[in-house]
Amino acid sequence: MKTDESLNVFNEPLHACGEESSTGYFRDGKCNTCDDDVGSHTVCIRASQAFLEYSRFRGNDLSTPVTKFGFKGLKPGDSWCLCAARWLEAFENNMAPKVYLTRTHKRALEIIPLELLRQYSADLN
Repeated sequence: MKTDESLNVFNEPLHACGEESSTGYFRDGKCNTCDDDVGSHTVCIRASQAFLEYSRFRGNDLSTPVTKFGFKGLKPGDSWCLCAARWLEAFENNMAPKVYLTRTHKRALEIIPLELLRQYSADLN
């Protein structure tokens, strides 16, 4: 069951993270969350080649397809709901990908300050 309303970091309705419906904790295409989502899959990113390589190096291979789960693998430019702590780790290693703030769930703010996310905004000027 989803917790909180489906709201983004601005307390507005959460937009879909991308066209790929397999993203998000609920695999509904949005970065929705609940108390069972211990990874907090709440940050909607725009994948870059550098981030995908970094993530693979860190043990989270997001680019290799896993057909038995219907996962096509991410390519640079794809959107994906990333765990908030994983994004923060990437930031601390100068590898943070761009973020779509209108598509990022407000619970990401429990881990990442909004001002930091704003610095990596892909959808706001």
